[in-house]
Amino acid sequence: MTETEPVSLTTSGAVNIDVTITCPLWAETLPTAPGLSLDAADAAYQAALSHAKTDNIPGAEASIVLADDTFVRELNRDFRGQDKATNVLSFPAVGDDDPDVPEGAPLLLGDIIVAFETAAAEAKEQDKPLADHLCHLVVHGMLHLLGFEHNSDIMADAMEALEINVLADLDIANPYDGGQGDDKGDDKGDDKDE
Repeated sequence: MTETEPVSLTTSGAVNIDVTITCPLWAETLPTAPGLSLDAADAAYQAALSHAKTDNIPGAEASIVLADDTFVRELNRDFRGQDKATNVLSFPAVGDDDPDVPEGAPLLLGDIIVAFETAAAEAKEQDKPLADHLCHLVVHGMLHLLGFEHNSDIMADAMEALEINVLADLDIANPYDGGQGDDKGDDKGDDKDE
C-alpha cells in the first residue's frame, strides 16, 4: 500500500478538511477524488449548519481517508465487531457525553474512511459514476460526524432528505431514486451505538 501526501485545504473559511489517499487505486481511477471529497464534505457541513440554523463553527476540523477494503475491514472489525469491508465508516471525535471544547480550540469533528473496492463495486452495480458515489458516501459520513443518525425511520428519512439536497446542490442525482439499491453508508464506526 502506497500512501500519498495528504491534501489539506480550508474550505468555506469554516472547516478544515484533510484528505489522505492510502489506496493508490483512488488516484489512478479517480484523480479528482481529493477535490470531490473536499467539496462533498464542505457542502454537507454547510447544509447541516443551515438545517440546524447554526452559524459556522470557526476552527472545525475533519479528516477523510480514501483507503482500500483491507484497511476498512480492519477498522470495521476492531471498532464495530464486523469482520467485513464496508463502503464508508465515520468516527465522530465528539459525543454527547464529551466535555465542551475549550474556547479557541479547534472543534475536531472526526474521521471519514471510504473503501475503494467496495465503493467502486457499488457504483458499477448501481450504474452510477464513481465520482458521484464517492461524493454521496462522503456526504453521508460528514452528516454522521455532525450528529445525524439513521437509527429510526424518522431519523433515516431526515438524513436521506438532507443527503439528497446536498447532492442536488453538487449536481448529483438522487442516489435513492430509480431502485438502484441501498446506497446508504454502513453506520458510524464508533462503538457507542453498537
